[in-house]
Amino acid sequence: MEVINTTEVKVFVFTGLTDNGKLAPFLFILFLHIYMVTILANIGMMAVIFSSATLHTPMYFFLSYLSLVDIFYSSVITPKMMQDLISISKTISFNGCALQFYFLSALASIEAFLLSNMAYDRYAAICHPLHYVSIMTKKKFIFLVSFVTSIGFLQSSVQTSCVFSLQFCRSNLIDHFYCHTPSLLRLSCSDTFSCDMITVYFVGTCGLGCLMVILVSYMLIIMSILRIKSAEGRQKAFRTCSSHLLCICIFFGTVFLTYQHSPSSGYEKQDKVASVLYSVVTPMLNPLIYSLRNQEVKRIIIRAKHNLTDLKT
Repeated sequence: MEVINTTEVKVFVFTGLTDNGKLAPFLFILFLHIYMVTILANIGMMAVIFSSATLHTPMYFFLSYLSLVDIFYSSVITPKMMQDLISISKTISFNGCALQFYFLSALASIEAFLLSNMAYDRYAAICHPLHYVSIMTKKKFIFLVSFVTSIGFLQSSVQTSCVFSLQFCRSNLIDHFYCHTPSLLRLSCSDTFSCDMITVYFVGTCGLGCLMVILVSYMLIIMSILRIKSAEGRQKAFRTCSSHLLCICIFFGTVFLTYQHSPSSGYEKQDKVASVLYSVVTPMLNPLIYSLRNQEVKRIIIRAKHNLTDLKT
Protein backbone atom coordinates (compact mmCIF):
# COMPACT_ATOMS: atom_id res chain seq x y z
CA MET A 1 0.00 0.00 0.00
CA GLU A 2 1.42 3.38 -1.02
CA VAL A 3 1.96 5.86 1.79
CA ILE A 4 0.83 9.38 0.90
CA ASN A 5 2.94 12.27 2.17
CA THR A 6 0.43 14.47 3.96
CA THR A 7 2.88 17.17 5.07
CA GLU A 8 4.11 18.42 1.72
CA VAL A 9 2.37 21.83 1.86
CA LYS A 10 5.22 24.24 2.63
CA VAL A 11 3.81 27.39 1.01
CA PHE A 12 0.33 28.88 1.10
CA VAL A 13 -1.14 31.08 -1.64
CA PHE A 14 -3.63 33.86 -0.93
CA THR A 15 -6.46 34.72 -3.28
CA GLY A 16 -5.90 38.27 -2.04
CA LEU A 17 -8.21 41.18 -1.46
CA THR A 18 -9.18 41.49 -5.12
CA ASP A 19 -8.45 39.87 -8.47
CA ASN A 20 -9.23 43.09 -10.35
CA GLY A 21 -5.93 44.29 -11.80
CA LYS A 22 -7.27 47.81 -12.39
CA LEU A 23 -8.51 48.18 -8.83
CA ALA A 24 -5.35 46.84 -7.16
CA PRO A 25 -3.15 49.99 -7.64
CA PHE A 26 -5.88 52.20 -6.19
CA LEU A 27 -6.27 49.90 -3.17
CA PHE A 28 -2.50 49.83 -2.70
CA ILE A 29 -2.33 53.65 -2.53
CA LEU A 30 -5.40 53.78 -0.27
CA PHE A 31 -4.04 51.26 2.22
CA LEU A 32 -0.59 52.80 2.12
CA HIS A 33 -2.10 56.09 3.27
CA ILE A 34 -4.22 54.32 5.91
CA TYR A 35 -1.15 52.48 7.22
CA MET A 36 0.94 55.67 7.36
CA VAL A 37 -1.84 57.50 9.23
CA THR A 38 -2.19 54.52 11.60
CA ILE A 39 1.50 54.54 12.51
CA LEU A 40 1.82 58.32 12.80
CA ALA A 41 -1.48 58.79 14.70
CA ASN A 42 -0.72 56.06 17.24
CA ILE A 43 2.87 57.20 17.77
CA GLY A 44 1.57 60.77 18.10
CA MET A 45 -1.01 59.67 20.67
CA MET A 46 1.66 57.92 22.76
CA ALA A 47 3.94 60.97 22.50
CA VAL A 48 1.16 63.34 23.62
CA ILE A 49 0.28 61.14 26.61
CA PHE A 50 3.85 60.64 27.83
CA SER A 51 4.87 64.29 27.28
CA SER A 52 1.95 65.77 29.23
CA ALA A 53 1.87 65.33 33.02
CA THR A 54 -1.88 66.00 33.10
CA LEU A 55 -2.47 62.82 31.09
CA HIS A 56 -0.48 60.56 33.41
CA THR A 57 -3.58 58.72 34.62
CA PRO A 58 -4.62 55.05 34.17
CA MET A 59 -7.17 55.98 31.48
CA TYR A 60 -4.52 57.52 29.25
CA PHE A 61 -1.93 54.86 30.05
CA PHE A 62 -4.47 52.28 28.84
CA LEU A 63 -4.94 54.41 25.73
CA SER A 64 -1.18 54.59 25.08
CA TYR A 65 -0.90 50.80 25.41
CA LEU A 66 -3.89 50.43 23.06
CA SER A 67 -2.00 52.61 20.54
CA LEU A 68 1.07 50.39 20.85
CA VAL A 69 -1.04 47.27 20.28
CA ASP A 70 -2.71 48.92 17.25
CA ILE A 71 0.67 49.65 15.65
CA PHE A 72 1.71 45.99 15.83
CA TYR A 73 -1.81 44.75 15.06
CA SER A 74 -1.95 46.72 11.81
CA SER A 75 1.64 45.81 10.91
CA VAL A 76 0.93 42.07 11.10
CA ILE A 77 -1.44 42.24 8.10
CA THR A 78 -1.27 45.53 6.18
CA PRO A 79 2.29 45.44 4.70
CA LYS A 80 1.81 41.87 3.41
CA MET A 81 -1.64 42.72 2.05
CA MET A 82 -0.24 45.75 0.19
CA GLN A 83 2.63 43.70 -1.20
CA ASP A 84 0.18 41.11 -2.54
CA LEU A 85 -1.90 43.83 -4.24
CA ILE A 86 1.01 44.65 -6.55
CA SER A 87 2.58 41.19 -6.75
CA ILE A 88 1.83 38.40 -9.17
CA SER A 89 2.70 35.75 -6.59
CA LYS A 90 0.67 36.06 -3.35
CA THR A 91 2.53 33.44 -1.34
CA ILE A 92 3.51 33.00 2.29
CA SER A 93 5.64 30.26 3.80
CA PHE A 94 4.18 27.76 6.24
CA ASN A 95 6.22 29.26 9.11
CA GLY A 96 5.38 32.80 7.99
CA CYS A 97 1.68 31.93 8.03
CA ALA A 98 2.01 30.45 11.52
CA LEU A 99 3.74 33.62 12.81
CA GLN A 100 1.13 35.88 11.23
CA PHE A 101 -1.66 33.76 12.73
CA TYR A 102 0.01 33.75 16.15
CA PHE A 103 0.53 37.51 16.44
CA LEU A 104 -2.83 38.41 14.92
CA SER A 105 -4.72 36.15 17.32
CA ALA A 106 -2.75 37.43 20.31
CA LEU A 107 -3.04 41.13 19.47
CA ALA A 108 -6.76 40.92 18.60
CA SER A 109 -7.55 39.34 21.97
CA ILE A 110 -5.31 41.85 23.81
CA GLU A 111 -7.20 44.70 22.12
CA ALA A 112 -10.55 43.22 23.22
CA PHE A 113 -9.28 42.79 26.79
CA LEU A 114 -7.91 46.34 26.83
CA LEU A 115 -11.26 47.78 25.74
CA SER A 116 -12.94 45.90 28.61
CA ASN A 117 -10.29 47.14 31.08
CA MET A 118 -10.88 50.68 29.89
CA ALA A 119 -14.61 50.20 30.53
CA TYR A 120 -13.80 49.15 34.11
CA ASP A 121 -11.56 52.23 34.44
CA ARG A 122 -14.43 54.49 33.32
CA TYR A 123 -16.74 52.75 35.81
CA ALA A 124 -14.28 53.45 38.64
CA ALA A 125 -13.84 57.09 37.56
CA ILE A 126 -17.56 57.91 37.21
CA CYS A 127 -19.18 55.69 39.84
CA HIS A 128 -16.49 56.05 42.51
CA PRO A 129 -14.74 59.38 41.77
CA LEU A 130 -13.60 59.94 45.36
CA HIS A 131 -11.94 56.51 45.53
CA TYR A 132 -10.68 56.40 41.91
CA VAL A 133 -7.04 57.02 42.87
CA SER A 134 -7.07 54.20 45.40
CA ILE A 135 -8.97 51.83 43.06
CA MET A 136 -6.94 52.37 39.88
CA THR A 137 -3.41 52.43 41.24
CA LYS A 138 -0.26 52.18 39.17
CA LYS A 139 0.28 48.65 40.52
CA LYS A 140 -3.21 47.59 39.41
CA PHE A 141 -2.68 49.12 35.96
CA ILE A 142 0.59 47.19 35.52
CA PHE A 143 -1.10 43.99 36.73
CA LEU A 144 -4.06 44.38 34.33
CA VAL A 145 -1.84 45.14 31.33
CA SER A 146 0.49 42.24 32.17
CA PHE A 147 -2.46 39.91 32.72
CA VAL A 148 -4.26 40.66 29.44
CA THR A 149 -0.98 40.46 27.49
CA SER A 150 -0.17 37.06 29.04
CA ILE A 151 -3.68 35.71 28.40
CA GLY A 152 -3.61 37.01 24.81
CA PHE A 153 -0.35 35.31 23.92
CA LEU A 154 -1.21 32.16 25.89
CA GLN A 155 -4.51 31.54 24.11
CA SER A 156 -2.85 32.38 20.79
CA SER A 157 -0.14 29.79 21.48
CA VAL A 158 -2.80 27.12 22.03
CA GLN A 159 -4.73 28.04 18.86
CA THR A 160 -1.59 28.27 16.73
CA SER A 161 -0.24 24.96 17.99
CA CYS A 162 -3.55 23.27 17.25
CA VAL A 163 -4.04 24.67 13.73
CA PHE A 164 -0.47 24.25 12.53
CA SER A 165 -0.09 20.73 13.89
CA LEU A 166 -2.78 19.64 11.42
CA GLN A 167 -1.84 17.91 8.17
CA PHE A 168 -2.25 20.02 5.04
CA CYS A 169 -2.36 17.77 2.01
CA ARG A 170 -5.05 19.32 -0.13
CA SER A 171 -4.98 22.66 -1.92
CA ASN A 172 -2.67 25.34 -0.51
CA LEU A 173 -4.95 28.17 -1.71
CA ILE A 174 -6.21 30.33 1.18
CA ASP A 175 -9.35 32.18 0.11
CA HIS A 176 -8.42 35.33 1.99
CA PHE A 177 -5.68 38.00 2.22
CA TYR A 178 -4.18 36.68 5.47
CA CYS A 179 -3.94 33.40 7.39
CA HIS A 180 -7.59 33.20 8.37
CA THR A 181 -8.67 30.43 10.77
CA PRO A 182 -11.72 29.05 8.87
CA SER A 183 -9.85 29.17 5.54
CA LEU A 184 -6.91 27.24 7.01
CA LEU A 185 -9.13 24.61 8.62
CA ARG A 186 -10.86 23.97 5.29
CA LEU A 187 -7.49 23.12 3.73
CA SER A 188 -6.60 20.44 6.27
CA CYS A 189 -7.08 16.75 5.60
CA SER A 190 -6.97 16.02 9.36
CA ASP A 191 -9.92 15.88 11.72
CA THR A 192 -10.39 19.55 12.66
CA PHE A 193 -13.09 19.03 15.31
CA SER A 194 -10.75 19.69 18.26
CA CYS A 195 -9.36 22.86 16.61
CA ASP A 196 -12.88 24.04 15.82
CA MET A 197 -13.87 23.58 19.46
CA ILE A 198 -10.71 25.31 20.73
CA THR A 199 -11.32 28.27 18.39
CA VAL A 200 -14.99 28.52 19.42
CA TYR A 201 -14.01 28.26 23.09
CA PHE A 202 -11.35 30.99 23.02
CA VAL A 203 -13.23 33.35 20.69
CA GLY A 204 -16.43 32.83 22.67
CA THR A 205 -14.81 33.07 26.10
CA CYS A 206 -12.66 36.10 25.30
CA GLY A 207 -15.31 37.89 23.26
CA LEU A 208 -18.28 37.24 25.55
CA GLY A 209 -16.18 37.78 28.68
CA CYS A 210 -15.00 41.18 27.44
CA LEU A 211 -18.50 42.15 26.32
CA MET A 212 -19.95 41.18 29.71
CA VAL A 213 -17.42 43.37 31.54
CA ILE A 214 -18.17 46.25 29.15
CA LEU A 215 -21.97 45.86 29.39
CA VAL A 216 -22.02 45.58 33.21
CA SER A 217 -19.61 48.53 33.55
CA TYR A 218 -21.69 50.75 31.30
CA MET A 219 -24.98 49.72 32.90
CA LEU A 220 -23.57 50.89 36.25
CA ILE A 221 -22.12 54.02 34.59
CA ILE A 222 -25.48 54.95 33.02
CA MET A 223 -27.28 54.41 36.32
CA SER A 224 -24.71 56.65 38.04
CA ILE A 225 -24.94 59.35 35.35
CA LEU A 226 -28.74 59.44 35.56
CA ARG A 227 -28.43 60.21 39.27
CA ILE A 228 -26.38 63.36 38.50
CA LYS A 229 -28.69 66.35 39.02
CA SER A 230 -27.07 68.91 36.72
CA ALA A 231 -27.43 68.56 32.95
CA GLU A 232 -23.90 69.86 32.50
CA GLY A 233 -22.55 67.16 34.79
CA ARG A 234 -24.40 64.44 32.87
CA GLN A 235 -23.10 65.74 29.54
CA LYS A 236 -19.53 65.85 30.84
CA ALA A 237 -19.80 62.25 32.08
CA PHE A 238 -21.25 61.07 28.76
CA ARG A 239 -18.48 62.86 26.84
CA THR A 240 -15.90 61.05 28.98
CA CYS A 241 -17.27 57.70 27.76
CA SER A 242 -18.27 58.54 24.18
CA SER A 243 -14.84 57.97 22.58
CA HIS A 244 -14.41 54.62 24.28
CA LEU A 245 -17.94 53.50 23.37
CA LEU A 246 -17.37 54.41 19.71
CA CYS A 247 -14.13 52.38 19.60
CA ILE A 248 -15.93 49.41 21.19
CA CYS A 249 -18.77 49.55 18.66
CA ILE A 250 -16.38 49.68 15.70
CA PHE A 251 -14.12 46.85 16.91
CA PHE A 252 -16.75 44.40 18.18
CA GLY A 253 -19.19 45.30 15.40
CA THR A 254 -16.75 44.37 12.64
CA VAL A 255 -15.62 41.22 14.47
CA PHE A 256 -19.28 40.21 14.81
CA LEU A 257 -19.80 40.71 11.07
CA THR A 258 -16.93 38.29 10.42
CA TYR A 259 -18.08 35.53 12.78
CA GLN A 260 -21.87 35.79 12.43
CA HIS A 261 -22.00 33.26 9.56
CA SER A 262 -20.51 29.84 8.96
CA PRO A 263 -17.28 29.53 6.94
CA SER A 264 -19.04 27.82 4.05
CA SER A 265 -22.02 30.12 3.73
CA GLY A 266 -20.72 32.00 0.71
CA TYR A 267 -19.98 35.37 2.35
CA GLU A 268 -16.29 35.51 1.41
CA LYS A 269 -16.42 39.07 0.04
CA GLN A 270 -18.30 40.42 3.05
CA ASP A 271 -15.89 38.54 5.29
CA LYS A 272 -12.91 40.20 3.61
CA VAL A 273 -14.48 43.66 3.92
CA ALA A 274 -15.20 43.11 7.62
CA SER A 275 -11.65 41.79 8.12
CA VAL A 276 -10.23 44.93 6.48
CA LEU A 277 -12.32 47.09 8.80
CA TYR A 278 -11.20 45.49 12.07
CA SER A 279 -7.60 44.70 11.14
CA VAL A 280 -6.62 47.71 8.99
CA VAL A 281 -9.10 50.56 9.50
CA THR A 282 -9.88 50.23 13.23
CA PRO A 283 -6.23 50.69 14.36
CA MET A 284 -6.25 54.00 12.46
CA LEU A 285 -9.59 55.16 13.85
CA ASN A 286 -8.87 54.56 17.56
CA PRO A 287 -6.32 57.41 18.04
CA LEU A 288 -8.27 59.72 15.70
CA ILE A 289 -11.49 59.19 17.67
CA TYR A 290 -9.78 59.88 21.00
CA SER A 291 -7.91 62.92 19.70
CA LEU A 292 -10.97 64.47 18.04
CA ARG A 293 -13.56 63.69 20.74
CA ASN A 294 -11.47 64.05 23.90
CA GLN A 295 -11.33 67.72 24.91
CA GLU A 296 -8.22 67.34 27.08
CA VAL A 297 -6.24 65.61 24.31
CA LYS A 298 -7.43 68.22 21.80
CA ARG A 299 -6.26 71.08 24.02
CA ILE A 300 -2.80 69.55 24.40
CA ILE A 301 -2.49 68.91 20.65
CA ILE A 302 -3.58 72.48 19.84
CA ARG A 303 -1.16 73.85 22.44
CA ALA A 304 1.69 71.77 21.00
CA LYS A 305 0.81 73.00 17.50
CA HIS A 306 0.91 76.64 18.67
CA ASN A 307 4.26 76.04 20.39
CA LEU A 308 5.71 74.60 17.17
CA THR A 309 4.39 77.58 15.21
CA ASP A 310 5.95 79.99 17.71
CA LEU A 311 9.30 78.20 17.45
CA LYS A 312 9.25 78.46 13.66
CA THR A 313 8.49 82.16 13.78
